[in-house]
Amino acid sequence: MDIQLGEISHIIQLAIAPVFLLTGVGTKLSVLTNRLARIIDRSRVLEDRIQATTGADHTDAYAELDTLYRRSHLINRAITLSTSCGLLVCIVVAALFIGDALNLGLAGFIALCFVLGMFCLIGSFVYLLREIFVATKTVSMRNIRSRQK
Repeated sequence: MDIQLGEISHIIQLAIAPVFLLTGVGTKLSVLTNRLARIIDRSRVLEDRIQATTGADHTDAYAELDTLYRRSHLINRAITLSTSCGLLVCIVVAALFIGDALNLGLAGFIALCFVLGMFCLIGSFVYLLREIFVATKTVSMRNIRSRQK
């Protein structure tokens, strides 16, 4: 395994684009985990209110908890897909490095991992968008109910 300095710089150039993608995926994961944390915090507040007020009508609180539960599942799926994308991008970077350094024919494997990573990223965005729609609908419903009272 006699790798020259020029070959290493070429390998690093090949790996740069997926690394930028990995940065974006990491940022997206941060956004998703923050959204999940807010959902969990809101759920805890509602659960505490329900426990603190016995005998009161908790229909609205339970309805909101159901919505928060749906939102958390959507965000969890988005997190899972984003994490899978990040893992696949890391595999792409490693395979680029190993394939080029050892003159292995990994082009098909690299392409497959990259395409799978893109599908995971697309799916993650779809779940995030669905969660945003559910959250927006909840806010609209709450606004309508407050006007009726």
